[in-house]
Amino acid sequence: MNGEVVNGRSGGAIFPLPATIHHCPFTFSPMPHISRLRLSHFRNYATAALDLDARHVVLTGANGAGKTNLLEAVSMLAPGRGLRRAGFDMLAQLGGAGDWAVAATIETPDGPVDLGTGLVEGTPSRKVRINGAAAASVEELTEYVRLLWLTPDMDGLFRGPAGDRRRFLDRLVMTLIPGHGNSVADFDNAMRQRNRLLAENGDPLWLDAVETQMAEHAAAMHFSRVDTVARLEGLCDDSVDHTAFPAAHMTLSPLFEDATPSESSAGLEAQLLGRWRAGRHQDAAAGRTLTGPHRVDFEVMHKQKSMPAALCSTGEQKALLVGLVLAHARLVADMTGIVPILLLDEIAAHLDPARRAALFVALDALGTQCWMTGTDPVLFAPAAHAARFSVTAGAIAPEGRNTP
Repeated sequence: MNGEVVNGRSGGAIFPLPATIHHCPFTFSPMPHISRLRLSHFRNYATAALDLDARHVVLTGANGAGKTNLLEAVSMLAPGRGLRRAGFDMLAQLGGAGDWAVAATIETPDGPVDLGTGLVEGTPSRKVRINGAAAASVEELTEYVRLLWLTPDMDGLFRGPAGDRRRFLDRLVMTLIPGHGNSVADFDNAMRQRNRLLAENGDPLWLDAVETQMAEHAAAMHFSRVDTVARLEGLCDDSVDHTAFPAAHMTLSPLFEDATPSESSAGLEAQLLGRWRAGRHQDAAAGRTLTGPHRVDFEVMHKQKSMPAALCSTGEQKALLVGLVLAHARLVADMTGIVPILLLDEIAAHLDPARRAALFVALDALGTQCWMTGTDPVLFAPAAHAARFSVTAGAIAPEGRNTP
């Protein structure tokens, strides 16, 4: 990459492209979609190139072929660490120089936009370019594309630890409010600093300053979560086919066990500050901060059955997750004007034939591009109009052709 982040169309340093570029004939559509994807030294891809139209994209192949790596590359067009939450230095191709790059052209109502992101070996964080110019922050990507994803790791979300559900919820919130990720990260950093100060019997005045920072970020986190859950709860009732995808009742566990949180930022910050200052000895003994938004759980119930999601069958839990993501995609579109692109890894797993068929109908109705992976092409037969590709050992070819 010669020290440059990939720059979609415009001039400058661009990674070498493969001899064969797989192209799907473009047909005009107002749907937001990726029309061009290029990878360089990303995971198991030395290079890869796809030219697409607005149709859904189905990637099939054996386990380990690189299907999820392609979805992960697309997920790097969003703030954060992508759908695997891997460190940026872990994304480079093994045996390479340590650089990696992802470039895409996004078709928007205002015309195509070229987005690029990547890591230069030896640097701590990835860079972003938009139409060839360096972006001031990674959050600028959200002005042109929003992304939502489901992965097999999320199949146990409702039975797993509360931290997994918080991360899932925070990703939903970030799709609506890109700055939410910064609030979460800044709160976590300040809380770790507080915990160290407590362990070292630090200066109380310094603790006051750190807790003030924590309270500001905690209030922003709390209100963003509460607002998103309330809006999503309302939309779930009328935006999803509940015969296939159960309606979800969503709540947040109480921020305080013995009090109602203030409805103002200043009031909530004061409440948190009072509790943290009063609880310093207890928190020091525990070795952690015992009160705050980092302790909240995202609780989901199967509304028709009035049953906690954790007690539902594996298929019902998968259907609940799919319904949540479909409803949230509608919410993002309503609130931002950008219909998010969906990345659904191994989506057919645990969905019966009726639910698979209903999923493809729902995706078509959503009006966006969806990328799906699976090991068996037969499972995607109802998605009759999707662009289909076979993935074999880091090589991509239109379905039915041999990979180069």
